[in-house]
Amino acid sequence: MEPNRTTIASGLEKVKTRIREIADKTGRQPEAITLLAASKTNPAECLREAFAAGQTIFGENYLQEALGKIPALADLPIEWHFIGPIQSNKTKRIAENFSWVHSIDRKKIADRLSKDRPESLPPLQVCLQVNVSGEDSKSGVAPDEAADLAAHIVGLPRLKLRGVMAIPELTKATALQRSQFRMLKETYDQLKQAGYELDTISMGMSEDLDIAIEEGATLVRIGTAIFGPRRYAIPEELAIQQGKPE
Repeated sequence: MEPNRTTIASGLEKVKTRIREIADKTGRQPEAITLLAASKTNPAECLREAFAAGQTIFGENYLQEALGKIPALADLPIEWHFIGPIQSNKTKRIAENFSWVHSIDRKKIADRLSKDRPESLPPLQVCLQVNVSGEDSKSGVAPDEAADLAAHIVGLPRLKLRGVMAIPELTKATALQRSQFRMLKETYDQLKQAGYELDTISMGMSEDLDIAIEEGATLVRIGTAIFGPRRYAIPEELAIQQGKPE
């Protein structure tokens, strides 16, 4: 059964309540934490229902899927964020269709996004992705290489560096999760101390929202808790998982 207005609206409200409760517990302002609805595998109608319930920021992981939704929702003032892995041959369409990109992990991708960003649009707001778990299967620059990538990004004319992003290891070991979130916050702090004007720490999903906020997240990417369980894997996702060349 597809999600309906009631379940999506109630899911959103539960997530917002959870964010407020965690923020209050940790002495943070709830307004300082942005909620991004991670909408992969959910059809445009579900995003429209979420928008009707007050959600305006949506994150998509896979370009081809997103390109089917963006025109279908063009009548809504949605802020689109690209939060998935980036293949070199897709930078042009990403640069043309999104306001934010969270997943820059190498200079080549940054160069292409800057080159492909239309002059008619504001600079692309970007985060550099940090591999805080050290897993070979995860995208992201090593923490000790983040400063080099940041220096490169700020020299590009059509990008605006806003912060850092990470996808920690999927584990029930909360101490390990916490240490990886803390590593991203430390990377962010080091970049700030080096003079970079940053304001975004993109970390935390449905399963680890509490720890992410406790460790300093300013933007959380929530899918399942809003839209319900994922129902399928899309071909584009499977191709990337199988290591299809760029």
